[in-house]
Amino acid sequence: MTAVVLQSRLDSTRLPGKALLPIGGEPLVFRAMSALKAARADAYVLACPPDAEAAFAPLAERAGFRLVVGSKEDVLERYCDAIRATGADRVIRATGDNPFVFPDAADAIEAESAALGADYGAYAGLPYGAGVESVAAEALLRAEREASLPFEREHVCPYLYGHPELFFLHRPLAPRRWRAPEVRVTVDTAADLERAAALYAALGGAVPFGEAVLRCAR
Repeated sequence: MTAVVLQSRLDSTRLPGKALLPIGGEPLVFRAMSALKAARADAYVLACPPDAEAAFAPLAERAGFRLVVGSKEDVLERYCDAIRATGADRVIRATGDNPFVFPDAADAIEAESAALGADYGAYAGLPYGAGVESVAAEALLRAEREASLPFEREHVCPYLYGHPELFFLHRPLAPRRWRAPEVRVTVDTAADLERAAALYAALGGAVPFGEAVLRCAR
């Protein structure tokens, strides 16, 4: 069973409250969920800290996502809470500041990683903000047991790719049709939000599949 797990919070430092700022009339986190809903999975989860629950609950319900509330600082534990809640054996990890994540690329890296039996998979060379990480649930649960550094707990996957002797890592170059590392589609600043609104308008509200995003973003 595969679960999309999207992490998001309210208290971003560079652009406060960005998860609820509008892109095309809907909050950023809702746009991220909408894009990910086009990826193939058995469950869709929005994982948030307690102080975001009230604001996110109606958005998650409307997007067809299950809300899992967990640790504010220990995001790795929050992901493992989502694994325990869903029974997933693989996780597509995504973050709430990426409204133009490529669901087709997410499907591809998940399929490749699962077929290989990889503990961790991610494409190199995608636009910044377009990618996801494909992770075996057991690898995340092991990281939860063993990772001790705050950075490893906050950023979820560093324990895995920091220990290639323990985990099977699959990190191929992205297929050429999606490869554009010079393009930025994440939202981290006010300027990013302005560009995202323009890109959403150029897409005409369509699901942000990779090649369509790149045609509009370049």
